Amino acid sequence: MRGLIPWCLGAATLAGAWLVAVPAEAAQCQPPGGFNAFIVQFKAESARKGISPGVLAVLDGLTPDQRVLNLDRNQKAFRMSFEQFAAQRITSGRLNKGRALLQRHADLLASIERRYGVPGPVIVAIWGLETDFGGNVGNMSSIRSLATLAHDCRRTEMFQNELYSALKVIQRGDMSASQMRGAWAGELGQTQFLASNYVKFAVDYDGNGRRDLIRSVPDALGSTGNYLKAHGWRRGQPWHEGTANFRVIQKWNKASVYSRTIALFATRLADG
Repeated sequence: MRGLIPWCLGAATLAGAWLVAVPAEAAQCQPPGGFNAFIVQFKAESARKGISPGVLAVLDGLTPDQRVLNLDRNQKAFRMSFEQFAAQRITSGRLNKGRALLQRHADLLASIERRYGVPGPVIVAIWGLETDFGGNVGNMSSIRSLATLAHDCRRTEMFQNELYSALKVIQRGDMSASQMRGAWAGELGQTQFLASNYVKFAVDYDGNGRRDLIRSVPDALGSTGNYLKAHGWRRGQPWHEGTANFRVIQKWNKASVYSRTIALFATRLADG
């Protein structure tokens, strides 16, 4: 779900991003006392919202990660044309693997489509583009990444909410802080959920009592179907540009080059 992050989302999303208004109860970004002072403020506010002391302890001893800030400001892939972006991502190897996975997980994907209405090729296309079908989920500490971005004033309100949501994921027992490792902006799992979407849309599709989008393929793919359905996916309808379902794909990823690539990849998978 990386399209919720990039610089190229457009004026409606990024206008005033450097001067984002933070609610009075939120921690102050880049306070005079530095990163540690920010963490103290954030912990106090999270405690008021119900996060337990044991979970808040995962914030102790954190330091900001400069790599995260560098990556946040240098997202060159989203400056490509659609043709360049799609050509780099819809490769013959990825198409062949995607088609093989459609067959391997045919029963699971059919079950997901029955429940949520989202066809297998769409889910597999997202899976392939986000993490190369689970092969590259990321290995950066999500808590540290989110704390770094929350402390930064560019989008502090957004990332304070994501950090708080990550603590909620820990508190409800889906995973520990040490297990919560992913991409540089805190995205988690095989289809790269932001923590706030993890809280709202993750499902325990394998029935083991935990919503584990990192290690469980059924949970990851089922949660992706749940997200798309919740955002208005129309069962049995097409997903090419101009359709209602394409507008749902744009909610998954607002970057035009990415949403168009998802739709094209899904179409090529469906065509066999």
